[in-house]
Amino acid sequence: MYSLSTCWNSHRHTDGRALLREVRDLGFEFSELSHGTRISLMPGILDAVSAGEMKISTLHNFCPLPMGVNHSAPNLYQFTAESDRERESALKHTLKTLDFATRVKAPLVVLHLGSVELKDYSGKLKELVERGARGSSKYEKLRAEVTEKREAKKKKFIERLYDSLRKIVPEAESRGIKLGCENRESTEELPFEDDFALLFREFKSPALTYWHDTGHAQIKENLGFIQHAEHLQTYAGRLAGFHIHDVQTHTRDHCAPGTGSVDFAALKSMVKPEHIKVFEFGPSMPVELLNQGVAHVKKIWGE
Repeated sequence: MYSLSTCWNSHRHTDGRALLREVRDLGFEFSELSHGTRISLMPGILDAVSAGEMKISTLHNFCPLPMGVNHSAPNLYQFTAESDRERESALKHTLKTLDFATRVKAPLVVLHLGSVELKDYSGKLKELVERGARGSSKYEKLRAEVTEKREAKKKKFIERLYDSLRKIVPEAESRGIKLGCENRESTEELPFEDDFALLFREFKSPALTYWHDTGHAQIKENLGFIQHAEHLQTYAGRLAGFHIHDVQTHTRDHCAPGTGSVDFAALKSMVKPEHIKVFEFGPSMPVELLNQGVAHVKKIWGE
């Protein structure tokens, strides 16, 4: 299953049916409804799905966006927040996403799981990498500092995350929907690189799966935190699908495959026919480049 995320075109549309028709006209049978899906787009989306014009592969939490929010906001509310009110909002809107997934017959919802409160280490590390300073004493000192600080602080944030998931996982199970826990590119976002193993040990339900974002993993490799293919291999047993995009100049993602540093051939052995494969491209990408990127991946991974 290859799919195209509406993060590429949702901002251009006021009608959900036209939104999905644009995806269909590019040759896609499936689309992911992104975290930029406004409530106003819902009626047209439901019409398109009901008419059989488009199938929905996945939803990206939160979808639809909360009332009054008109821009992509996947981290608007976090399961790890200290505020009870924010965690309750995260739960409420996740359940709304699960309900919408049921209405459009989507089998999986992609989740961001939260973060540890730290200063912006990711931005500083990315800046140093872009300047060619990875491996310098300044870079290594900063990388060691963020690793130490996030490990020291993570316990209470993980506890809050797990408390939220204990409420969400049964709701997903009851609807027959899987949850895809996405790897993130920022150093403060959970789960940390090795902590997916702890997550899947705690939650054995097949409804909780690993969702691999090729761009985020490549940025983490470029920052020196993982080896991309090895990381994917480690969690292949719980893998449900992919966000597919490339990374240019070390840290700029959502680029067309074949134009950056992601080695898609190195990932091929972990890609299975049953995996959901979603192209997640930036909104400024021209159609010609989009088509070239899709063709690049299909040539390597197969049709």
